[in-house]
Amino acid sequence: MKLPFLSVLLFASLSTLAQQKAKPAENLVQYARPIIGTQKMGHTYPGATVPFGMVQLSPDTDTLQYAKDGKYNPDIYRYCAGYQYDDPTIVGFSHTHFSGTGHSDLGDFLVMPTTGPLQLNPGTAQKPESGFRSRFSHQNETAEPAYYKVKLDDHNIQAELTATTRVGMHQYTFPKSDQAHIILDLMAGIYNYEDKNAWTYVRVVNDSLITGYRQTNGWARTRTLYFAMAFSKPFKQYGYRNFSKKQVYRGFWGKFDQSKNFPEMAGEQLRAYFDFNTREGEKIKVKMALSPVSQEGAVANMQAELPGWNFEQTKAQSQALWQQELSKVTIQSPKKDDKINFYTALYHTFLGPTVYQDADGQYRGLDQNNHRAEGFTNYTTFSLWDTYRALHPLFNLVQPKRNADMVQSMLAHYQQSPEHMLPVWSHHANENWCMIGYHSVSVIADAVLKGNATFDANKALDACVATARHDSYDGIGFYRQLGFVPEDKNSSSVSKTLEYAYDDWCIAQMAQKLGRQDIYQEFSKRALSYQNVYDARLGFMRPKLADGSFRKEFDVLSTHNQGYIEGNAWNYSLYVPQDPKALITLMGGSKRFTEHLDSLFTMHLPDKFFAETEDITREGIIGNYVHGNEPAHHAAYLYNWTDQPWKTQQRVRMILPKMYRPTPDGLGGNDDCGQMSAWYVFSALGFYPVAPGSPEYALGSPAIHGATMTLENGKTFRVTVKNQSDKNVYVKEARLNGQKLTRPFLNHQDIVNGGELVFTMAARP
Repeated sequence: MKLPFLSVLLFASLSTLAQQKAKPAENLVQYARPIIGTQKMGHTYPGATVPFGMVQLSPDTDTLQYAKDGKYNPDIYRYCAGYQYDDPTIVGFSHTHFSGTGHSDLGDFLVMPTTGPLQLNPGTAQKPESGFRSRFSHQNETAEPAYYKVKLDDHNIQAELTATTRVGMHQYTFPKSDQAHIILDLMAGIYNYEDKNAWTYVRVVNDSLITGYRQTNGWARTRTLYFAMAFSKPFKQYGYRNFSKKQVYRGFWGKFDQSKNFPEMAGEQLRAYFDFNTREGEKIKVKMALSPVSQEGAVANMQAELPGWNFEQTKAQSQALWQQELSKVTIQSPKKDDKINFYTALYHTFLGPTVYQDADGQYRGLDQNNHRAEGFTNYTTFSLWDTYRALHPLFNLVQPKRNADMVQSMLAHYQQSPEHMLPVWSHHANENWCMIGYHSVSVIADAVLKGNATFDANKALDACVATARHDSYDGIGFYRQLGFVPEDKNSSSVSKTLEYAYDDWCIAQMAQKLGRQDIYQEFSKRALSYQNVYDARLGFMRPKLADGSFRKEFDVLSTHNQGYIEGNAWNYSLYVPQDPKALITLMGGSKRFTEHLDSLFTMHLPDKFFAETEDITREGIIGNYVHGNEPAHHAAYLYNWTDQPWKTQQRVRMILPKMYRPTPDGLGGNDDCGQMSAWYVFSALGFYPVAPGSPEYALGSPAIHGATMTLENGKTFRVTVKNQSDKNVYVKEARLNGQKLTRPFLNHQDIVNGGELVFTMAARP
């Protein structure tokens, strides 16, 4: 049948329109750069992982020891993530990492392909040929979400990595060789030292499958991780070397030659090898599945997630997961660098916390028993002193289901905890007690107050209260008795007093919502404790002694031994995020408070004042404002409570390009499991959660031309920016769904209900 000419035109037009509407979404994965981080401190790892994946498969570039001449080796700090961009060699590819932390652990099950005579020591960066490590060039290195590729120059091997949630996949392209090896280093680790390995065990199941486990004593004091390792090609022979100190008792194993082709390996310091003959260009693939529960669980995880050997398909599927997550916020900007900064930051925020359970829901609990997660996914890696500030609030917008599961994981931690406390800084079935505060309560309260509590909120409140009443923990007993932590009884006392007061306010807000009036009254009173360490004469928060007097020795600029942790009085005196209005009154009113804020950003902080603090370097400082560390992340937004809110807009737009750049050293401080990046995501969108636990966001100055947030409830929230430019940093007007905002604040419900926030920008306040 022939269509009339006009019908043909109409059909063609409709077809063109349909094709335009069906235009594929922009590939956002291309903008996320895993290699962007900070070089002088804990770099983010550039390897292969899926969103929130248990496996973080990445290159490690050196094998420094935690101790040097019996003392702490400060150079180790650069290797918190195992990878340093300036290093010329790679020592292997391990399967667990932290993203930009200020302390470290992990680096489990390091794998290295080699050719030539077998070497079972890593050698040195200065002389890599003395061991199994290899030189490499960034020109032959590719790092993308869920994919990493590098040429190992000394062995003429191309290494490629990808991953699923629980399985790392390697693809090694070998030259022709009858001396090809794949080394499994069970000694290697991050923040390693001689006695860190408690025990390692390997079982050779057949000529292409091995299983085993490693027990370590590190940041996580009692940690066991199991593995199953499969090869796409049978190995022709295998063996290992035990580098442990000689033991007095060796049993009766001497009747066997255990070093070669013996199916069981055990000891504290093992390196195993597997030998192959290879053709030119032959690809040998390796799958490494992890389990917190058992070797059997690791095998089952491999069968469930990655039964086949199609590397390219696995890479494509894993990158599709990244595209799905990154697409939850799509931005508009004519500048490629803006998209690189934004999606690199969003990528960082979705690296952790990490899944910590087998495919069947089993996981190792804090009590070192095995449990099954019923009705939730169990997570670990809770760097809560950092991430309560912006990362978890971001999740309450774009990952509410995951965030609720993270809270359930915290509540499971509480149930299994011998101390009956919520997590402080926990990973891999251990509490490592790093940093201060009890900021799980902030994460829980924020979820409850924002309507994301799929857990029992009253039981969660009980856990918060029990944690906050734990007198033996870090000065809480003194805090409850005196209304402050005394410096002569417990160090970093001002920081602790201020952070406890904020956490107590979070508990009070949750109690009020749940109708628990007795708890509300108790913790509302405790939340005022910040007033007890304010010295009105000096105008700063100041350490007090147990007798109630202020400590005489005090320097408002120093970050060392002044009652603070990773910050100074100038920054920390602003830490009352729960009630900026009351803080402004306490500090002498809006004029005086604004002068303090102005000075924070404009004065000069000499190096001597932070020389003894590893987490703070010149790159992360603007004036005396330390953006490279977290305690003052809310500071730029405090102008919104003064009569000069335009200064918030000015400061935010000044901070963004200084602290975030699309280069390998592009972060002004440790990413700290996504907190630095979450600050960027919020600030680039134009608003920020100054006090998690409150449904209110403070407006800033958006750095993009527009954005669309796709929410889990099916709604969309759009940010539209008119007259955007590098000079137009001031908000002339903001309208929510057509209504002009009269205050520089936005409510959480305004976002999750869907709608549009329109900023009109100008060059003057």
